[in-house]
Amino acid sequence: MVEIPYKADGTTDLSALDSMEDVAAVAVQSPNFFGCIEDLGAVKAAADAKNAFFITSFTEAIAYGLLKKPGLYGADIVAGEGQSLGISQSFGGPGLGILTSSKKYVRDLPGRLVGRAKDKNGEDGFVLTLSTREQHIKREKASSNICSNNGLNAMTAGMYMATVGKKGIRTIAQLNHDKAVYLKNQLEAAGFEVPFSRPFFNEFVVKVPSSDSEGGSGAKTFAEKREALKAKGTVAGLCLEKYYPELKDHYLFCATEVFSKEDIDALAMEVK
Repeated sequence: MVEIPYKADGTTDLSALDSMEDVAAVAVQSPNFFGCIEDLGAVKAAADAKNAFFITSFTEAIAYGLLKKPGLYGADIVAGEGQSLGISQSFGGPGLGILTSSKKYVRDLPGRLVGRAKDKNGEDGFVLTLSTREQHIKREKASSNICSNNGLNAMTAGMYMATVGKKGIRTIAQLNHDKAVYLKNQLEAAGFEVPFSRPFFNEFVVKVPSSDSEGGSGAKTFAEKREALKAKGTVAGLCLEKYYPELKDHYLFCATEVFSKEDIDALAMEVK
């Protein structure tokens, strides 16, 4: 596995694939680690040029209330996390893994696939349409032999989506985006720099002003302000230097629909 570097705009540098040989798959997350929305059409073209699988993933399912679905770009496999579909964070788990593929590869998916059918009375019902597990077919032909069961979370997500509906998902996604854009604007007004130009969802990167980074004249550094906020129960960004040493003084911020304008204003005031 080879990690492809990122470009100046915060998205994957697909030109790095040009010099690579024997590429089996190109896997890209969108929105990515920096919150930037990738050009999945360009990723598809790059994968096709290498005769490779096109795989995309996501950590925020709600984003696709606004974004074009990966399948419309021709993704072969899509995997992601469905925790935001009405499931509690529960200190990190359990979550809800989401996995799908193009129809060509559907028989290679592990576990059970549930389909919709009508019973003898003409009523809609749900049935197991594909179940390539060792309990039902020859073990050596099974695509799944062991797994965990997150059925309750799947049911919760189903109830959540049925309750809010398609329009509701879009409304929640728009709220997420609007709150994140408002936070970005407030931080920029406070002197922070936004280094990546790409559109983003929920998360975005900022660079701390040099004066806050160095302190001086008795002023608190951003690190000190961040610790003070942490004591109040607010996490003021994720330090990115740990993951990318070249991103010293860069932090990943996030705002979702659960935060109010007053929450965001208070944070911006604290870090000024």
